[in-house]
Amino acid sequence: MELRQLEYFIAVAEEQHFSRAAVRLHVVQSAVSAAIKSLERELGAQLLDRNAKRVLLTDAGAALLPRARIALDAARDARDAVDEVRGGLRGTLRLGVLTSIRMLDLPALLGEYHRRHPDVLLQTSAAPSGSAGLVERLTEHRLDLAFVSLPGPPPAGIRLIDLACARLDLVVPAEHPLAGRASVPITELAGMDFVDSPIGFGNRAVSDRAFAAAGVRRRVTIEISDIGTGVGYAEHGLGIALLPRFLLRDATTVATLEVTGADLSWPLSLAIPADRTPGAATKALIALVRAVFRNPE
Repeated sequence: MELRQLEYFIAVAEEQHFSRAAVRLHVVQSAVSAAIKSLERELGAQLLDRNAKRVLLTDAGAALLPRARIALDAARDARDAVDEVRGGLRGTLRLGVLTSIRMLDLPALLGEYHRRHPDVLLQTSAAPSGSAGLVERLTEHRLDLAFVSLPGPPPAGIRLIDLACARLDLVVPAEHPLAGRASVPITELAGMDFVDSPIGFGNRAVSDRAFAAAGVRRRVTIEISDIGTGVGYAEHGLGIALLPRFLLRDATTVATLEVTGADLSWPLSLAIPADRTPGAATKALIALVRAVFRNPE
């Protein structure tokens, strides 16, 4: 049994697809199929159900998967130990990012990491379903860590490192009846049209939880994936929006109000799979992120 076979098996199991696994591994699909077939012959058991619309684990495959991950993690730790002696980190770090992280200068962070560890290949990806999608990829071990916004307790299988928190304020057009007020109870917002992020995004979860806790129904008519455009939608009368205060410091074309009677704290965290020990490259990024948030400019 070879580590390469286990690596290919894990990739197919996590991607649930041979072609996607091949893309992830940067090899042709035939090489992945051949490695899996060879592994199955050596073990004398079928590991994957190839008859389904997506590739699923058999009972034997489900039994092998956690042990295969342990074996690869041990091999990774061995490589890390040698790399430290040689004076540098190597490998690939898969980082999940939000479509808009305004509480963090991500290019500057990753640029500093690259200068410190130039031999680590950084791969970043966002999920169309926001933090919920990133959590799913983490639990499937398709990511090493991810920036997420998850109000409430962490999901099963995920460990969170809390980094920062922003308050969401109400943004309304300058001519809106609420525009002359400094604050508004959440109960007065029933029946108004909202601009918000899609379900799965952290700021949407914060807003939905707040309205549910207050027993107030609201209607989201326009969904946006980039929270930074929310001011523009409100300015042009397409709805009111709950947006973080740091986006509103220079907003002169809209009115902002504090919403009372609601918890509208929007958290930013770094999420890590709870069932795997981070490798050296991942630990180095975690340490850098902690340092950035301990010492903001």
